[in-house]
Amino acid sequence: MTARIFLKLIASVLLIMVIVLTAVDFLASELTEKAYIQGLTLEMEEKMRMLGVIGEQNLLDVSPANIRALATAAGGRLTIIAPDGRVLLDSEADPARMENHGHRPEVQAALQGRMGTSLRQSPTMGINFLYVAGPVPAGAARLAVPLREVRSQVSKIRTRVMLYMALAFLPAILVAGFIARYFSTRLGAIIDYASTLATGDFKVRLKHTGGDELGTLARQLNETGAKLEKVFDELHREHVELEKVERIRKDFVINVSHELRTPLASIQGYTETLLEGAIHDDQNNVRFLHIIRQNAERLGRLTADLLTLSRIEMKSQRFQFASYYVNPLLKDCIESLEPVAAKKRITLHLAPAPDRTEAFCDSEAVHQMMSNLLDNAIKYTPEDGRITVIAESLTDFVRVSVRDTGIGIPHEDLPRLFERFYRVDKARSRELGGTGLGLAIVKHLARSQGGDVGVESVPGQGTTFWFTLPTNDLGLSEQEAL
Repeated sequence: MTARIFLKLIASVLLIMVIVLTAVDFLASELTEKAYIQGLTLEMEEKMRMLGVIGEQNLLDVSPANIRALATAAGGRLTIIAPDGRVLLDSEADPARMENHGHRPEVQAALQGRMGTSLRQSPTMGINFLYVAGPVPAGAARLAVPLREVRSQVSKIRTRVMLYMALAFLPAILVAGFIARYFSTRLGAIIDYASTLATGDFKVRLKHTGGDELGTLARQLNETGAKLEKVFDELHREHVELEKVERIRKDFVINVSHELRTPLASIQGYTETLLEGAIHDDQNNVRFLHIIRQNAERLGRLTADLLTLSRIEMKSQRFQFASYYVNPLLKDCIESLEPVAAKKRITLHLAPAPDRTEAFCDSEAVHQMMSNLLDNAIKYTPEDGRITVIAESLTDFVRVSVRDTGIGIPHEDLPRLFERFYRVDKARSRELGGTGLGLAIVKHLARSQGGDVGVESVPGQGTTFWFTLPTNDLGLSEQEAL
């Protein structure tokens, strides 16, 4: 690519030089010929004046041999013309055979007492001459020089001029070659870079830009490449996210179908059993109705959790952010779950944050998060256990932890605990009435308020779930989640 551009630039420069040389040659030839003829005319006029002095001694008495000698000395053809136009003497022809010259313009001027010049073909010699005539006592004297000699001299001068110009163009050609190579290299790099962008490789950048027009073009191409790279990366991320969302959607449909199938099948089965006559079985009918009610309640909890999670993920959940004292907020949550914990003789304890510690949050969302975490802790903590709620003041955040003395969670299950429908022990979770969505709701609610969630656990020793809340207004929308 660079070589082709270089050859094109050099060819263009050479073409321009050829055109310039041709134009200069044409103009120089015209000007040189005119200047030479003008100088020669002045020289011949001076010689005519000298002949005028000689003419005072009567040129008619000069022999033909002397006329030829005078012509040779004057550097041309010498002709003596009488006042009536007759040719009296000529250095190269027989005067008797020559026509009357009275009508020649240069002769007419000389016979009138002034210098006369003319350029034309000689009828005697058949070639072009430069004629210069001047007055003499015998009439007029005319000196003629063939134009081929003039043109020969002009050609020599033109040849020297062209040679000097060609020599002068050599450095110009070298400089033009250097410039052509410089610009062809830069232009070739720009074209190669544009081709690279066309292939989809947007990470490459032009190294050398400069401050000229090519530099501006290079910088703009670099900016275009950077923008294309950014757009491509965003499209790639969106594509990955769409694939992830699609995969989550499919998993969600499968999980919801699975979660709904079990209680619905149980309700349908026990209802059919009652309709077939078991309703009159005093030993089992009430038990069957209790089972139907439990599964109906499970469906209700699952539906409520699905709606909550859907509102949060669809960014239609409205939040009412305000500053709340952390300790009273947590105490209210604990008191609402104390009756449930009392059934298993589990102690709920609050380790408060420093007095007047505030969190900028939605109180209902915090209550829902605490309810889910405390409910899970109560379910998986054995009787006579202990659950501690710990509030800590951190830089710009408040951290709330729910620590239990339950069975703990295996290390390999920790990274997936906040996924929807993920359960460590599926059978026991369903038995305890879990929907598999509580921790996912906690995660989304925490992040919607500008915080985060986490878990720490040692099997057999207990589990600690925690979330954080900001202490200042982060400027979050009350309609959209992070």
